[in-house]
Amino acid sequence: IEIYSLHVDSKVTSRFAHTVITSKIVNRANESQEATFEVELPKTAFITNFSMSIDGKVYPGIIKEKAAAEKEYDTAVSQGQSAGLVKITDRKLEQFHVSVNIAAASKVTFELTYEELLRRQLGNYELLIKVRPKQLVKHFQIDVHIFEPQGFSFLEIDSTFMTNELTEALTKVQNETKAHILFKPAIDQQKINSELNETLLNGDFIVRYDVQREATAGDIQIVNGYFVHFFAPRDMPVFPKNIIFVIDRSGSMAGRKIEQTRSALLKILQDLRPEDHFSFITFNSKVVEWKSSLLPATEENVASAAAFVQTLSARGGTDINAALLTAVSVLDKDESLPERSVSMIILLTDGQPTSGEKNVEVIQENIQKAINGEYVLFCLGFGFDVSYKFLEKMALSNGGIARRIYENADAALQLQGFYQEVATPTLMKIEMQYPENAVEELTKNNFNLFFEGSEIIVSGKISLELAPFPVKIKAQSHTSDLTLNEEANVKEKEQVFQNQRYIFGNFIERLWAYLTIQQLLEKAISAQEEDQKALEAQALDLSLQYSFVTPLTSMVVTKPSDQQQAELANKPTEAG
Repeated sequence: IEIYSLHVDSKVTSRFAHTVITSKIVNRANESQEATFEVELPKTAFITNFSMSIDGKVYPGIIKEKAAAEKEYDTAVSQGQSAGLVKITDRKLEQFHVSVNIAAASKVTFELTYEELLRRQLGNYELLIKVRPKQLVKHFQIDVHIFEPQGFSFLEIDSTFMTNELTEALTKVQNETKAHILFKPAIDQQKINSELNETLLNGDFIVRYDVQREATAGDIQIVNGYFVHFFAPRDMPVFPKNIIFVIDRSGSMAGRKIEQTRSALLKILQDLRPEDHFSFITFNSKVVEWKSSLLPATEENVASAAAFVQTLSARGGTDINAALLTAVSVLDKDESLPERSVSMIILLTDGQPTSGEKNVEVIQENIQKAINGEYVLFCLGFGFDVSYKFLEKMALSNGGIARRIYENADAALQLQGFYQEVATPTLMKIEMQYPENAVEELTKNNFNLFFEGSEIIVSGKISLELAPFPVKIKAQSHTSDLTLNEEANVKEKEQVFQNQRYIFGNFIERLWAYLTIQQLLEKAISAQEEDQKALEAQALDLSLQYSFVTPLTSMVVTKPSDQQQAELANKPTEAG
């Protein structure tokens, strides 16, 4: 079985990425063999299309409602063939895997398409392409076209497998708003050495960039009646943070996990700003407060906290409920905290609640009632013994997010990385306002907090064409209440995307659909049951209309009739 051609073609327009992976395989044996197509794609992406063509006959993937597809193909499932075509492989990626039997001398072409909105994190966007052909490929290429009307502030290519030889196969052509990156290594350049027929191409190929930001009220782009508004203000004063770290030190954290936690916390302590206040609560079946109130992050207090962190050891049960309630009450009764500041609780746990209140629904209710919208709760789940669903619901119900920390060598870096994302809140209570009678089907337009290095994105449908399209942003900064105004010239904006040869037609409409589906699914996590059903029904409709494989849809992968039945490709979620 030889992969004689492998092309990755990525087009990114205003952060929305459309990637097509095409693999052509020939069976050089004189008997039939199995050909496999294996691709790793970002978890944040939705697959939108898949097909295989065998000797010219095309077998398309068909996207259906998940429940219906599973019912229709339950025979295939019950025969145990559906171990699932898509599975999570690491903290950023999931793998799509299909095999098909092809006759001697036959050829098969696999083609997979997926789309994603690149999210700004720590000041840049990242297009991640995983490269792992597992053999030398005669025609191999990665072709990336990026068009950012705001213009690039920087663009770099980063790869985990580059050698001097391979760098010669890489070209980058860039002007103010467009970039074209082509990586096309010949067979000899792919070899580990001239004797061995083994490939160097194994790892990440990353394009990282950021854009210029001129307008204070962000940037608006309009195509075919849909708009997207990007907002990432610069040079804003940072809010002081009041931050309580709630750290699990139950028995299961013993060994490497608690060591990595210690090492991450020591680094995070160094990153606190002098105007921040902080404290620690550690818990197993007992809850221990490091101090009874929050302390300012002076050198002395940070040093004393570091000494405390060094002593953290792990044994005993897990009382998540009592630990979080203690954190809330420490914040509640502290009257010395700065007036305009952001209070947050960061929970790190690796397991289920095993002591005190064990019913996760009761815990969720208790915490939501106690926090009462005053503070933000972030939940970090260490490893795979946590109930991620529980942590995610609790975080989303209290204005925060959940993140799984993978038990790898870089767990401490994952913890630090998360802290850096939330370390610099610069705006709170952000309202993105648009003319009421002129827009509909808006995505989320009220945000609790904005963190430096990230970006707020709002998209919607323009129902009434106003000559200048006005937008208004209201927010609170550390020093004042802000109102920012901007007007977009619709005709001029539409012009930007005319005749750009690598724009896929209605990309803002697809961006809007992608964002809406993600937000509906997220909202459904913390909603009451009836609301949950309505939100999921809306998300399902959009998933089918725009053909996205989301947690509510399945792609039926059809195969030649002489082979086993169709298989289902489902979107895995972190909560399993």
